[in-house]
Amino acid sequence: MSQPNLLDGLNDQQKAAITAPPAATLVIAGPGSGKTAVLTRRVAYLVSQLRVPPHQIMAVTFTNKAAREMLERIEHLLGENLHGLTVGTFHAICARILRREAAHVGISAAFTIYDTDDQLNVIRQALAEQGLDEDRSQPRKFLNAISNAKNELITADAYPQGNYQDRQIAQVYERYQALLRAANALDFDDLLMYSVQLFRDHADVRRDYQARYAHILVDEFQDTNTAQYKLVQLLAGSEGSLFCVGDPDQSVYRFRGADYRNLAYFQRDYPNANVILLEQNYRSHQIILDAAMAIIDKNTDRIRKQLRATRRDGTKIALKQLSDDEDEAQYIVWTIREAVRIGRYAYKECAVMFRTNAQSRALEETFIRANVPYKLIGGVRFYSRREIKDLLAYLRAIQNPNDDVSMRRIINTPPRGIGKTTLGKLEDWALSRNQSLSDALSALRSGQPSPFTGKALSALESFAATLEVWRNLRDTMAVGTLLRDVLDQTAYLQYINDGTPEGKEKVENVQELARVAEAQGNKPLALYLEDIALIADVDTYDDSADSVVLLTLHAAKGLEFPVVFIVGLEEGLLPHAQSLEDEEQLAEERRLMYVGLTRAKEQVYLTWAMRRAGYGGGLGERTLVSRFLEDIPPELTTGSPVPKRGAGAAFATRWEGDRATPPRPAWRIPQPQATASAPRRERAVSSANISTNSLYRSGQRVYHDKLGEGVIIASRFVDGDEELDIRFEKHGLKRLFASIAPLRMLDED
Repeated sequence: MSQPNLLDGLNDQQKAAITAPPAATLVIAGPGSGKTAVLTRRVAYLVSQLRVPPHQIMAVTFTNKAAREMLERIEHLLGENLHGLTVGTFHAICARILRREAAHVGISAAFTIYDTDDQLNVIRQALAEQGLDEDRSQPRKFLNAISNAKNELITADAYPQGNYQDRQIAQVYERYQALLRAANALDFDDLLMYSVQLFRDHADVRRDYQARYAHILVDEFQDTNTAQYKLVQLLAGSEGSLFCVGDPDQSVYRFRGADYRNLAYFQRDYPNANVILLEQNYRSHQIILDAAMAIIDKNTDRIRKQLRATRRDGTKIALKQLSDDEDEAQYIVWTIREAVRIGRYAYKECAVMFRTNAQSRALEETFIRANVPYKLIGGVRFYSRREIKDLLAYLRAIQNPNDDVSMRRIINTPPRGIGKTTLGKLEDWALSRNQSLSDALSALRSGQPSPFTGKALSALESFAATLEVWRNLRDTMAVGTLLRDVLDQTAYLQYINDGTPEGKEKVENVQELARVAEAQGNKPLALYLEDIALIADVDTYDDSADSVVLLTLHAAKGLEFPVVFIVGLEEGLLPHAQSLEDEEQLAEERRLMYVGLTRAKEQVYLTWAMRRAGYGGGLGERTLVSRFLEDIPPELTTGSPVPKRGAGAAFATRWEGDRATPPRPAWRIPQPQATASAPRRERAVSSANISTNSLYRSGQRVYHDKLGEGVIIASRFVDGDEELDIRFEKHGLKRLFASIAPLRMLDED
């Protein structure tokens, strides 16, 4: 493609960014400003105009989906396949580098990548070995602290030990890392930290990669953490061509270690960098942009941009005050259904965004009742389902014999006569021999003296023999064929198919996994498992399905929709309660609202409820309207007036007295009428409004024979039976039928 064609249709700032000299360049790209076009055309410009070989270019994104789209666009621009071009996420690129350079950092190239569940299992083991009570210690708190340390490149031996809690974390961190190494496993943060250590400590390796990747491009630079920024610096060197694109106003991942100040650090570290602002917006109309800027302008110490829309059409932002969260959900569903009915929009063109995952329950139930299709991004991921994790654990144990986490998961799944007692003995025996579980099983097969006899010994030897066969086949047998053999040898489909609808769904999930595995052809097992480990929620988003999209504001980054609903505009929700006393956190909440607004192309609806039910049940809590609504100039909005936050009851005070029942609004979805064959289904919204015919109530404590103590969150009648949502202390949220669940009521005095 010639240079004039490459720059056709672009504005002056975009052209300046694409044709910038190959040196340090920072592009501050406002939402909808065409940054993807700039990045892809920048790569095309390097290849077609500056004659840079594709293998000398690395382009880093934050999602696999964005990486795929970027590569497709570049190849479309140039009309050819670019062999050798490196495009991927930080974690995926680091994983590939570490497999090549594993020996330099003291790991095996066959390492497994542990997901969050695996990491928590290792943390629990470390806590137990330190004599710390799991329930009191909160494993996730320790994992978060360790993750934060790794993001800041703080190793276990360098972890600050200022107080008793710090010393506990340091001890658990040290043991956690030792257990990972013993299992030949890395967590997501290790992929970054080991890569930084590789390039920092091995100058010869660093020089090789600097020569290979003479041009480095980084997307979403505002979302980089300390480790990622250091990695980019090491790869680029002081003279490298480093091209970074980002927007500090869209930095919303502080909880993951992201630091929007990296853009300022970039300018500090590269004082001669070329800085270019992209302010022309091609997505939203000016009313939406003006509202977004009115909110974000409240943040101080930022690079101010004046977003300008190319679109001159546009309607005002619709504000709607509703009585409660059910009313809010019904208004949203009714509005979307009416827009589809008159042919204005398709379902897939509408998105409903919220601050917390808990807000999705009332929405989902209303969508189901109204028979409106929806897709929840960030729900239970396909690869997080129990049956899928079981089979992936088999493949991981085949690939990596030292992976004890996977071994524990599969050793008696399906049951094969290796119960908890036998497993405990095997773990103790392996520990006494300083071996992994897999090595201990091999020792059993070789006839070495052990504490096992009879059926237990036979079961362990049989399992070890089967594993050995699979491991001998892993390098020659296709992944799909290997998985099919695992299913056949273990009779796993029969194990999960109990004849219930849930069992049928599990079988369908496993069959889908097998289909995807077979489509991998001869891809090595290690790479197949690596690809799965690095899949994010947004990577599975299918924008071709005609369904309304439900998602958190954090998950909305990188997406766009003609119609956007942002719900729960109340103090304590948006902005979140945890941010109200912290200016830095409050600034991030503004950025989150800014991101949500600028996802919309044509229409924005902002809703809030006067009361919102909580886990305590009852009529819910009286709310205060979000301060963000007050920031939006009234001439940009239509609909409900914004109440003054100083008026009325304070946030989080209980609503007192009975309220009069108002006339049913048009958006109220009628309850299904009961018939002789179809009993009336009672609704359950969030955690309140338990049926008056229910034997149970919201907040009621119950005891389940297997799951232990829990609290009832909601109840509904389904086909004549009472269905309960119960949050168990040790097993999380479960949905059970009251007629068959072994429940006993507690606290009835």
